[in-house]
Amino acid sequence: MTERLLFLTGRLAHARLSRMIASFGAEAHDWRIVDIGVKVAALMTQDIIARRLARPVDADRVILPGRCRADLAWLSQEFGAPFERGPEEISDLPAFLGRRGAAVDLTRHDMRIFAEIVDASKMSVADILTRAQALAKDGADVIDLGCLPDTPFDHMEAAIAALQGAGLKVSVDSADIDELRRAARAGADHLLSLDERTLEILPDGSPLVPVLVPSPHGDLDSLQRAAQKARTRGINFILDPILDPIHFGFAASLERYVETRRREPDAEIMMGTGNLTELTDADSSGVTATLLGVCSELNIRHLLTVQVSPHTRRTLQEHDAARRMLFAAKADSALPKGYSDALLQLHDKRPYASTPAEIAELARELRDGNFRIEVAVDGIHVFARNFHALAQDAMSLFPQLGVAEDGAHAFYLGAELMKAELAFKLGKRYRQDEALAFGAAVDIDEEDAERFKQAGHTLRKAKEGRGDADDS
Repeated sequence: MTERLLFLTGRLAHARLSRMIASFGAEAHDWRIVDIGVKVAALMTQDIIARRLARPVDADRVILPGRCRADLAWLSQEFGAPFERGPEEISDLPAFLGRRGAAVDLTRHDMRIFAEIVDASKMSVADILTRAQALAKDGADVIDLGCLPDTPFDHMEAAIAALQGAGLKVSVDSADIDELRRAARAGADHLLSLDERTLEILPDGSPLVPVLVPSPHGDLDSLQRAAQKARTRGINFILDPILDPIHFGFAASLERYVETRRREPDAEIMMGTGNLTELTDADSSGVTATLLGVCSELNIRHLLTVQVSPHTRRTLQEHDAARRMLFAAKADSALPKGYSDALLQLHDKRPYASTPAEIAELARELRDGNFRIEVAVDGIHVFARNFHALAQDAMSLFPQLGVAEDGAHAFYLGAELMKAELAFKLGKRYRQDEALAFGAAVDIDEEDAERFKQAGHTLRKAKEGRGDADDS
């Protein structure tokens, strides 16, 4: 059954929205549009919707304009149907609704993330477990215990037991064959890394899945021989041709991955991305997207990640976001565009919700004294009834606002204007009373976001109580 959608809009946007909905064809058969009776959709308020929208709404979802700041939870309860905020631009509606009228599904992926704890031998078992649980929460599927040269790891067995007791998969990464033997006896799920010679430490039919590497480095013939030995002995395996850093064999190592897939069309393969994310002074989100794009094309389903350098502190979340986006795009045989903004951390594809002319029209329609803030291609706009100021730096706007004696209002506007200035300079979408979106670069704190919205709501109500605002 087709989902029934109800779109609320204003008079100015009605015709354009109608054309957009019509373009969806038969799938939009049960979609309706209601003009709520305001000229500009952003002026739609919770009270106006409550007074003017007929009951029952007879819809599975009610979509509000993106710049409508009404309380969605209150409206959902009031009308007995879920209300949600749509995109700020009608042109973004197809992406918001998905290719078939449904939200893009980013719940699926086919890559496993091995997250390395590089200094596990120096940590207590309790600290390892705490760190591992945080990594798992951020998307890790396997916890990789990194061993260090000349550093005893006497508590390795206890660490493996603790992690597996918490329901986590465990790999052990060591260049010491004795440590790898201990890890195998302790029941680790994976060993990093064995070669055609050291594979002998595992018994025939071992349930442990080793990661096999070339020996010497770069020798794919040795990697294939190791794979064949594992097959003969009934041992499942993952191949890792090893990704090298830029200027130390990076291009050649990419060739090795392509050649490995050509030689072993059905084999499981791993790529360790840390040699690029950690060893390149570039934001790791773009590096990650590119490397996982290679993995997606070559059907590489195992990723080894490292988070050591401060500039890679979100690389695990970035890998998780990238594998979901790429899976969805690959399933659609499409470019990885329009599926997720998680890796668009610094700049947005569509930074401005409105043109300067549209903001001017909105400012002329206002009937209350509450300040609105918008960002457009020409700078930061602040407007209210009979007031409209424009600047490209926040400080120059403050003297025009008349809030020098109103500390709470001055603090709120100062915070909002600095956020608006940052959005303008970076080319990011600004939304009043909401935090800037930095994708996977930051966690979304729903509690803080709600307090931010309530601060603006409280100040507006205070102004109305002083008679500074009229009913719009």
